[in-house]
Amino acid sequence: MPNVPPSVAAFLDGKRIIVTGVSRSGKAPANAIFRRLRDSDHEVIPVNPHTSTVEGETCYPDIRSVPGPIHGVMVVTHPSIAAEVARAAIERGIQHIWFHRSFGSGSVSSDAIDLCRSGGLEPIVGGCPLMYCQPVDAGHRFFRWCLRLQRRVPG
Repeated sequence: MPNVPPSVAAFLDGKRIIVTGVSRSGKAPANAIFRRLRDSDHEVIPVNPHTSTVEGETCYPDIRSVPGPIHGVMVVTHPSIAAEVARAAIERGIQHIWFHRSFGSGSVSSDAIDLCRSGGLEPIVGGCPLMYCQPVDAGHRFFRWCLRLQRRVPG
């Protein structure tokens, strides 16, 4: 992956990744991230408290319910619950947390970022795996370029 920031490369090097915020309809940004990570040979675990399956996969109500070791968490929720997601990830000992954001606030909350940092983690703030997982479509290359100019994605 050319031009990938070290924090993103470290996140994507992991095998088991949770994606929070997936929807039953399959139309949420989290679902697109879920599919891309799955198609990039990650073991992706969906989390949504309102369903038991997402896109044919077992879905868990929260991070605490997911069995086994987890490498990273992709936070694609409303910012109002991002701190709760971060707290659960930290309690599980998960070392990699990425908060989705393109234009607007995305899933980023200052409380969640502060919680990660006070827990000894440096979260990825902004962007999404679709900007880095090959093949990157023209739209996400453009988003990455624009958001880098605004310093809204990792370097």
